[in-house]
Amino acid sequence: MPEPLPPNPAEESPYAVLRNADFIRYLTGRFVASLGQQMLVVAIDWELYERTGSALPLAFVGLSQMIPMILCTLPAGHFADTFSRKKIILITSLLLTVASSGLAVCSAQGWPLIWIYVCLVIIGAARTFLWPASAAFLPGLVPRRQFARAVTYNSGTFQISSVFGPAACGIVIALAHQTAWPVYALNAVASLMCFGLVLQIRYEHKPAERQPVSIKNLVEGFRFVFDNKIILGTITLDLFAVLLGGTVTLLPIYAKDIFHGGPNTLGWLRVAMPIGAVACAVWMAHRRPLQKAGAAMLWSVAIFGVVTIAFGVSKLFWFSFAMLAVAGAVDNVSVVVRQTLVQILTPDEKRGRVSAVNSLFINTSNELGGFRSGIVAFLFASPTALGSAAATGAIVSTVTGGIGTILVVLAVAWIWPQIRKYGKLA
Repeated sequence: MPEPLPPNPAEESPYAVLRNADFIRYLTGRFVASLGQQMLVVAIDWELYERTGSALPLAFVGLSQMIPMILCTLPAGHFADTFSRKKIILITSLLLTVASSGLAVCSAQGWPLIWIYVCLVIIGAARTFLWPASAAFLPGLVPRRQFARAVTYNSGTFQISSVFGPAACGIVIALAHQTAWPVYALNAVASLMCFGLVLQIRYEHKPAERQPVSIKNLVEGFRFVFDNKIILGTITLDLFAVLLGGTVTLLPIYAKDIFHGGPNTLGWLRVAMPIGAVACAVWMAHRRPLQKAGAAMLWSVAIFGVVTIAFGVSKLFWFSFAMLAVAGAVDNVSVVVRQTLVQILTPDEKRGRVSAVNSLFINTSNELGGFRSGIVAFLFASPTALGSAAATGAIVSTVTGGIGTILVVLAVAWIWPQIRKYGKLA
């Protein structure tokens, strides 16, 4: 009797992947670590702006994270394909624990800002090694037919942590009399908890062959990405969209100088995009895989640009909140499409290096986008009818970024027609 065919992804229960114990451990560990990281990011922005009252220190947060990404991406990808991905996740989780503890000491003792940036550089280096190992680790935990939904749940879990993280950060800072060091200490605990959960995962990646360190092997991820037009196009689209359209770095300015609020206002603004993303993830998890994935990605990024412009010019808090929520929802579509395509179109022996390139493009654009937003806001800071000097610069930075995002979508659709023609995501 022939073996029964595996269930069709469109017919299989959307919760089938959640019966996988190793995947649940991975998902829970990611949630705990992301929750602590989201709290830390908000606390850093709030503390720096409170201590300086300038957008320029916010810009250097992105720069301090971007430099280690650029320096460490090639070896991080090689390590993820050459050594145990599980062990890399464990080691980097411990390093994040140490660096977060260092931030807590720097903040509690009121040390000069340079020491905060030193800790951020260490965190950036650890995360650069963590990202490709973690991304390439996930396909080994679930069957391919469940992978698209696993990515959706993975993205949704991250977004849920992004909802609760900023809100929890605002509460902790308020309870700690406007000091941020308890948030950094909690992030250290979260990284340690992630270590314990990943330690229990039974799956262990075993490289087929130990590859020597060479220029050819180090740059293989770049070669593969540039040879695969669909992967190159989707990564490029996300890179420039985030680089130009990101507003997260400027949210402390919107909270304090445009909406005249405090940490709680900042917390609400920070959770708006994750709330939209979680709603989108729930919707995507309960429907069949996208049938026109490429077109869906292009439209989602275009809408992201439009709502970014609307947020930039708005002075009504709840309208601005709604625009950020829509931005989070459409961004989640883009993230799921990109992450799924990168993994299913890449052979396992190259997943670490390709994931490292993907992380470099996307996460560097996050940090460089924060740097761009802060610099533009700083350069255009001048008192006008729009509000304070910082508010004026933030509005100019946000609106021009949204316009640039729309132009990028048009350029990518024209240069890589394969993307808009790409069909089923499964």
